[in-house]
Amino acid sequence: MIDFSKKPLFLAPMAGFSDLPFRNVVKKFGADVTLSEMISSNALVYESSKTLHMLKRAQLESPYIVQIAGSDKEVIKKAVHILNEMVFIDGIDFNCGCPVNKVVKQCAGSALLENLELFKTLVGVIKENNKKSLTSVKFRLGFNEKYPEKIAQICQSLGVGFISIHGRTRKQLYSGKADYESIANAKASVQIPVIANGDINAQNANEVYNITQCDGLMIGRASIGNPWIFHEIKSGKKVDENLKKEIILTHFDEMIKHYKDQGVSIFRKHLHEYSKGYKDASAFRDEINHITTVQKMRETIQLFF
Repeated sequence: MIDFSKKPLFLAPMAGFSDLPFRNVVKKFGADVTLSEMISSNALVYESSKTLHMLKRAQLESPYIVQIAGSDKEVIKKAVHILNEMVFIDGIDFNCGCPVNKVVKQCAGSALLENLELFKTLVGVIKENNKKSLTSVKFRLGFNEKYPEKIAQICQSLGVGFISIHGRTRKQLYSGKADYESIANAKASVQIPVIANGDINAQNANEVYNITQCDGLMIGRASIGNPWIFHEIKSGKKVDENLKKEIILTHFDEMIKHYKDQGVSIFRKHLHEYSKGYKDASAFRDEINHITTVQKMRETIQLFF
């Protein structure tokens, strides 16, 4: 389902940002593969209505991969069985990279990199039970130290289809620079496709390819307030202001479609990012923080951009 010979661009799963409206927008403007926000396997198994809403697929998403997190073997197995019943999902990704304390305390996300036996067991459970065509794992270079080759080789031995590597350890959180040489070492140690992640933008994308020799790039934070980044990487050209305005309005319309009136307040965080670098941005941010109606918000966006 993914042509790795074409060096695909992935949207990283980001809590609070990689929702259905955002995924649909980046698909329209150059992203090849999208992943859902991280879904707790516990929340999925206990059928939280919020979680089921988060699972919906955007119109343009193909392939569409759902990312799950967790540390309990039986709960993860049940979660995979639930996802197997959802015909609109093409693949399951396992999160072993989230560095946030509340996830790590549950022995999930990047905490699993401290316990490679449990990591191997859980990845094995997903691979064994997943009836979708794609099984993948996203992880960091390690917990405190860097040992990405070891982690990559475990994934390959279990038959995982591809892996995404964020170029930092858990200890680093988001500080310091992503280490592309370590991703290159992991890439050289396996035959399965490897996707590079961490600090990637339109300016350094080619350099990251050259250093890592990876099979694709995964872009996260650089796409927030900048969803045209995928188009810019592919075309090598900057997006003009008129197209930016069209993309921002498209994104707003998608938010309203998905969240109804609540989309007005949820979209504020995106507008804070979109307006960075514009003249009078702080006055604009102050204004939109008080707008509650769809029509008024749309008019304000049109006037400002």
